[in-house]
Amino acid sequence: MCAAGRRWGRRQRALLWAVLLAAWEAAWGQLRYSVPEEMPKGSFVGDVAKDLGLQLPEIRDRGVRVVSEGSTQYFALQEKTGHLVTAQKIDREQLCESVQQCVLRCELIVEGEMNFYGIEVEIEDINDNAPSFQEGETELRMSEMTALGSRFPLTEAHDPDLGRNSLQSYELSGDEHFSLAVRTGPGGDQRPELVLAKALDREEAAFHELVLRAMDGGDPARTGTARIRVTVLDANDNAPVFSQAEYTVRVPEDVPVGSSLLTVTAMDADEGLNGQVKYSFKKKKTSLQIFHLDSETGAITLGRSLDFEEGGAYELDLQAYDGGALYDTAKVVITVTDVNDNAPEISVRSALREISEDAPSGTVVALLYVQDRDSGSNGEVRCSLVGDVPFRLQSSHGNYYRVVTASELDREQVSEYNVTVRAADGGSPPLQSSAVLALRVLDVNDNAPVFAEERYSARLAENNAAGALVLTVRATDADWGQNARVRYRLAEGRVRGAPLSSYVSVQAETGALYALRSFDYEQLRELQLWVRAEDGGAPALSSNVSVRLLIVDENDNAPQVLYPPAAAAAAAGSGAAWSGVELAPRWAEAGALVAKVVAVDADAGQNAWLSYELAKATEPGLFRVGLHSGEVRTARSPLARDAARQSLVVLVKDHGRPALSATATLSVVLAESVAELLAELGSAADGAAAPGEPAASLTRWLVLAVAAVSCLFVAFLLLLLALRLRRWRRQQLLPADSGALRGVPVSHFVGIDGVRAFLQSYSHEVSLTADSRKSQLRFSGGSCCDTLPARPPPDEPAPLLGDEDLAGAHPVDSASVPGVSLT
Repeated sequence: MCAAGRRWGRRQRALLWAVLLAAWEAAWGQLRYSVPEEMPKGSFVGDVAKDLGLQLPEIRDRGVRVVSEGSTQYFALQEKTGHLVTAQKIDREQLCESVQQCVLRCELIVEGEMNFYGIEVEIEDINDNAPSFQEGETELRMSEMTALGSRFPLTEAHDPDLGRNSLQSYELSGDEHFSLAVRTGPGGDQRPELVLAKALDREEAAFHELVLRAMDGGDPARTGTARIRVTVLDANDNAPVFSQAEYTVRVPEDVPVGSSLLTVTAMDADEGLNGQVKYSFKKKKTSLQIFHLDSETGAITLGRSLDFEEGGAYELDLQAYDGGALYDTAKVVITVTDVNDNAPEISVRSALREISEDAPSGTVVALLYVQDRDSGSNGEVRCSLVGDVPFRLQSSHGNYYRVVTASELDREQVSEYNVTVRAADGGSPPLQSSAVLALRVLDVNDNAPVFAEERYSARLAENNAAGALVLTVRATDADWGQNARVRYRLAEGRVRGAPLSSYVSVQAETGALYALRSFDYEQLRELQLWVRAEDGGAPALSSNVSVRLLIVDENDNAPQVLYPPAAAAAAAGSGAAWSGVELAPRWAEAGALVAKVVAVDADAGQNAWLSYELAKATEPGLFRVGLHSGEVRTARSPLARDAARQSLVVLVKDHGRPALSATATLSVVLAESVAELLAELGSAADGAAAPGEPAASLTRWLVLAVAAVSCLFVAFLLLLLALRLRRWRRQQLLPADSGALRGVPVSHFVGIDGVRAFLQSYSHEVSLTADSRKSQLRFSGGSCCDTLPARPPPDEPAPLLGDEDLAGAHPVDSASVPGVSLT
């Protein structure tokens, strides 16, 4: 029971070690399986999905595939089951003829993870080959004088199987003169020898027929046979003897075909035909393919190119025989030395064709397998990337390398990469090879639209047509595709209480800004708005730009005359009663201000610049108009022959293109005194009165008007007297050091009995109407005229307006009320 327990314990430990070994191999990405040779295509090798912990959907989604070393694919992966199966029938003897353990290696590539797992599959031998001889029939020549016990090497049989399935034993049959001896060679191979067991007698038997049988240890066993014919000759005393039992030579693998590698020699002490030595290979199949042996000289030459990677050493069995069929054997060992004749090979196991520009640093883009068939330093490979690229190489398990991103990518700077991987070996000179990985960078919406200008401004003439194009804004996006598609829209806003969208609109695709209404400069002179550009990414990025729209004025408004009023001008032009009259004294000098035309223009700039000119006058040379001021002044002193009533038409014109204009009509009365003025006004009223209206009514209104003016004048004189009596009030109006009004020159006053009066009138207009309730007195500080014509002598005081003048019975001196306008 104790022995059974110990055996059970050993089995448990062995099982545990097997589990631990499998777990360690899986952890390091290595799987090992075994399968007999000659299995049909599709035979089960191993459950890869289970051993690696992969789910079946992952195998389909992640692009899992099997890649074998070399160009021939021996295994495949079934996506439905996750099983590794044979892709074709495998012959171990063809793949691993001289290798005891035949192992095929492949990789399981997981493209979705840029990862790989190594798989080793051992091909188990089966007894599918019988022992065979290179020559089915061998002829030996022996002298009848050959001594008993002499040994003669025979051709060896070859069985490519391994272990018990390989060659195990030999049997000889056919003649009692010979027996079989098997000698074990240095490499453990069995070498059959023919032993002479009974003396030969040519007269008794000149030929002997033998059969050599080779058997393997398979179940069932397989056999192979060779026929041996022994010819008995006359006496031949000496056999050839090689100078060396074993010849060795080292040659480089790049030695030219036809080169002489070695010359073997064998000597025979006999003379004549028995002393002539010839050479031959014992194993002709291999030797004839690669090497040539000169049977006369023993020179061995190269028949085809050597390749260290295919075979590093060759053993040749030579035979030297004389004319009497005696022979000797020798071995030639040819060692092939490696030459750096193989450049590194780069195999792209898996690679991405596209990568997002926001991929993190360290993202695997390619999985490479690099190998060099040379050995030693000639097979040591160094890999590198060519150029300044944002990638780097990472050495992985075995001969695998990963190409990973070294920094963040920016598609806007570089949209495609051709990454060149260079592999160089350690030979002298080194050999190198390269592979190019084409990688396209996919766009990510990481750039907002950028306008071509920091701000936009445009000028639009007023009175534009609705729908007129104002300007076009343009924004570009450095991204690609949908992320670079830019659309425009207006930012929310209000103008004069109305939505901005009712004034302008922007075309979403082109960025064209259109006016939706006709603009009026006099109402809206400037429009500030924001346009937003938004790309088509998710989420979308946007930017804004300021747009300033300036409304340009057009000359669409004619000048508007404020004075004289339009009603007065119309009445004067139609011949009706004068509703407005400008007064000018006949004694006025040239340049005296008579009236001022006041006009405005609703336009701006040059369109609002006004100029005045006299278009028509009763007496053309009597008056002139200021070009820019609109002031009507006397061009000369009035003459007696000049009509008392003058009609002036003033043209007011702006500077627009084309210019617009308006006219103002002024009526000017020339009079020497108030009585003459009233007479002129009365005659004008009589001429313009309607038929049937009594003249006494008009006279009554004129008298009332004159009375009102006189009252105003008397009130003015009383005010002056009050000011003189109240000295303290005068100090506020006049400085202590001068007797002038503050801001008025002294020369503008004249003293009358200690009371100062104005030399120039600053009460510009006095309007009198027939209706005393509508009479008014206007003071204007902008214009003046002489109140008195001249300063009288000191002994004659200047007369003021007397009571008789106020009664209206006598003519009024016009010099006392210049610039009076009656309406």
